[in-house]
Amino acid sequence: MNLFKTVFLMSLLTGLFLVIGALIGGGPGMVIAFLFAAGLNLAAYWNSDKMLLSMYGARQVDASTSPDLVHIVERLAAQAHLPTPKVFISENPQPNAFATGRSPAHAAVCVTSGLLATVSNEELAGVIAHELGHVKNRDTLTMTMTAVIAGAIGMLANFAFFMGGRRNPLGLVGVLLVTLLAPIAAILVQAAISRSREFEADRAGAELTGRPLWLADALAQIDRSAQKTLNAPADANPATAHMFIINPLHGGMSGLFASHPATAERIARLRAMAGVADQQAGPWG
Repeated sequence: MNLFKTVFLMSLLTGLFLVIGALIGGGPGMVIAFLFAAGLNLAAYWNSDKMLLSMYGARQVDASTSPDLVHIVERLAAQAHLPTPKVFISENPQPNAFATGRSPAHAAVCVTSGLLATVSNEELAGVIAHELGHVKNRDTLTMTMTAVIAGAIGMLANFAFFMGGRRNPLGLVGVLLVTLLAPIAAILVQAAISRSREFEADRAGAELTGRPLWLADALAQIDRSAQKTLNAPADANPATAHMFIINPLHGGMSGLFASHPATAERIARLRAMAGVADQQAGPWG
């Protein structure tokens, strides 16, 4: 099912490229857009994780530099029967986290310095378990490729706006359509796939630790802090917002195109799970 979703999503985004190319330059523009989209899909498959980590200035850490964080990742990965992902820290004041990579064998988990300064080790374990849920569900390929390709669609739309519409068969109307509709369409595609994935990763993470309230408490803290703490790289690259455990964007249309379910609903679901989990001895008990 995830493979089907990935192919379907990439087809939609590639289709957007073709439409934009046609509006900008007619038939030749469509051909150029197709070649560009094909190359970008290949590059995104192999290198999108590196692009994303570089975008956020993430540095890789190990047991000697961040022992507590790495130990939590290793322990949870072992419980989930996953290869231990690479661990990264992004120097960013906003508490947040994301996972990336084209497969569990090539996965990476990145947390911000703000997250490490905000949550307890138990809450951190809840966050890491959520991200490993994305890895185990193989969400990271789709989410990471979407971030790269949707960002490129936004760049192409900006190109259409600044270069004008000399070869555009619809003239100024075509330029305006590309400029206004292409980024919106890309973000809507992201939102459509991301909301259900967050619920699934929450559930998987809660089951992994056996302590749903760890993640629920972490989400509450992250949400409160994220609302008043800027994440400059995310604001500059809004197509990557769906990668994070909590929406990192501020102002503008971030609410209209939010790629995450309401945090209150996520917390309510986790608290409902906690009633069942408390009757059993969790793996971290």
